[in-house]
Amino acid sequence: MVRPNNNQLPENLPQLQNLIKRDPESYSDEFHIQYQHFLSLLEVFALNPSEENKSLDDIVMFVAQVAQCYPAVCEEFPKRLSDLLKNYATVLDPAMRNCFVKALILLRNKNLVPALDILELFFQLLRCPDKNLRTFLQTHIVTDIKNMNAKHKDMKLNSNLQAFMYSMLKDANPKAAKMSADIMIELYKKNIWNDAKTVNVIATVGCFSKVTKVLVTSLKFFLGHDDEDEEEDSDSENEVDLKGALMANRVNKKTKKRTKQLAQIKKQAVKAQKKKKNAPAFNFSGIHLVHNPQGMAEGLFKQLQGTNERFEVKLMHLDVISRLIGIHELFLFGFYPYITRFLQPHQRQVTRVLQFAAQASHELVPGDIIEPILKTIANNFITERNSSDVMAIGLNATREICMRCPLAMGEDLLQDLAMYKTYKEKSVMMAARSLITLYREQLPALLHKKDRGRQTEAQAERKVRAYGEREVHDTVLGAEALLKNSKTIDIESDEDTDSNDGEWVNVTHSDGEAGGADEDDEEEEEDDDDEDDDDSDGDDGEEEEGENSDEGVESGEESAKAKKEKKDIKLLNQKEAAQELALTRIFTDEDFKRINAANLKKTVTSARKRPLEQDRAEFVKLNSIEMIYKKRKHDKESRLETVQAGRQDRERFGWKDGRVNEHCSKTNREKRKTKNFGMLRHKARSKVKKSFKDKQQALRKHLLHQKKMK
Repeated sequence: MVRPNNNQLPENLPQLQNLIKRDPESYSDEFHIQYQHFLSLLEVFALNPSEENKSLDDIVMFVAQVAQCYPAVCEEFPKRLSDLLKNYATVLDPAMRNCFVKALILLRNKNLVPALDILELFFQLLRCPDKNLRTFLQTHIVTDIKNMNAKHKDMKLNSNLQAFMYSMLKDANPKAAKMSADIMIELYKKNIWNDAKTVNVIATVGCFSKVTKVLVTSLKFFLGHDDEDEEEDSDSENEVDLKGALMANRVNKKTKKRTKQLAQIKKQAVKAQKKKKNAPAFNFSGIHLVHNPQGMAEGLFKQLQGTNERFEVKLMHLDVISRLIGIHELFLFGFYPYITRFLQPHQRQVTRVLQFAAQASHELVPGDIIEPILKTIANNFITERNSSDVMAIGLNATREICMRCPLAMGEDLLQDLAMYKTYKEKSVMMAARSLITLYREQLPALLHKKDRGRQTEAQAERKVRAYGEREVHDTVLGAEALLKNSKTIDIESDEDTDSNDGEWVNVTHSDGEAGGADEDDEEEEEDDDDEDDDDSDGDDGEEEEGENSDEGVESGEESAKAKKEKKDIKLLNQKEAAQELALTRIFTDEDFKRINAANLKKTVTSARKRPLEQDRAEFVKLNSIEMIYKKRKHDKESRLETVQAGRQDRERFGWKDGRVNEHCSKTNREKRKTKNFGMLRHKARSKVKKSFKDKQQALRKHLLHQKKMK
């Protein structure tokens, strides 16, 4: 017998959800019933929020799924869930809390909730003692902000969120503060919040936080510790082999599955090709965007002096301070005596401390401030009581410091260090020669005369700069190379031409170059003038017979003007002509190639084979200090170590078993290789090559046998 009321929709929420999405108007009564049921369950749940309510869980997800169909009815639904999370966030059952959060995310994805309200609520939920929830919220916050700024950046929303994050970094809950710092740094690395405001919030709040984890995270952000190298490695491993896939598809049997796989590989190859063509995004360190680097460096140094943190945290402080001083060329004179205390060969991670000392050196620091560091390195490292490696590291660190502040080195100390160029150990000898090479380029007067080497053209042109002096160029360096192949240059045109248009500038070569050519040019000009005069006299005589005398007067005035213009021509030397050329002409790519070639030629003319790098890098590479030239050991143990290291992760040499299944049976020929020789002796005898006499006897015996058989 069928019951009169057989309506199962109120109990079957997934089916009702499907029907409502298809036809909302027809099932509005059923939805109102369920919504009233939700309100009653919510009131009951508010009395005891620490218990799990499975029916409330189901109906909350149901309402969140169909809320877009009835926006007027569900207008208060997000607010009720938000109030519940705000009031009972830490007391709620974890399953119910996750349910409410997922429902709000569903509503946010359908644009039924303002982004700012939801994100502020989620930031407050980071205080909850639920690690899975915090990780889930972090992923959603980053993804939501990224999607909102995908087409164009919403500056108003970003500004409000950054102001809220400023307060979250000061939160008393260490987990919430740490997660907030992680979110800001991740958004910066994804080029979403890559502005100065984000960097300065981390600089002013994160780097001076009382929570060690927030402090370390902020310092690592300024040190640029990211996973770029790992991403590059993963990209190289996941490269698509399109050529191999096409070859395999040509050989293998054609199936629908393989056709789909080939189409997918083609799409991946096209996507990878587009990614290579895109302009690279330069994610430079946020240390360049700090508004008050001097105040930040002083604050970090004061914090470093009073901290009791681990030695690794102190090293991070030293690294950030040295980078701030080196990049922004700051004055923090108390930093150098402090770092001198750690310059001992037995000090833990002393090479990094030497790196920080080099990073904190720049041209505007007085040499008297950095000179004690050089003397400390010379006394503690560069002595014969230490090993050759320690001496080489000390010389390398001295070179890196002097590369950034050449005036810090004294003449006596430099000449003493230069004497290690003939040291018995190659590592020390090479380090000392690199220091000599540096001062040959920078201040050759401090070296002994025999160490200065042969002077190059570039060294002859370079001027020794005093403390604080800047080298200002009034022209393009090497523009004289464009004057080499042309005696005259039209400064109004963009190319060297032989036309007579425009204003011409004569170039006088320095050091008496091309003097004979100039004299020949003057003689040719005088001959041309005489010829012009003769021609004009002859023409005037003919014109007197056939024309009026007024035209003769006009021609005389024109010749006078031409002579006056010749007198107004400026005679410039080579440097002035190059300067005039740079000011009045746009150089092409070919011109710059000629200029670069000429500048490179100056550095190698009468010099060593490899010129020194002139550009100073922002950061000091640790490898430049730890790089030691050593002679390889040739004993048997060292050779065996290299052999064993090369055999790791490599297939074994020799015969390879070609069977698909290694447990299946082998052929008789393969089995014969593993048998004992006694078992195969009779076969080995039969395989012995017969002599010519034995063959004759066997043939004769065979023929006789055949004859008898007849």
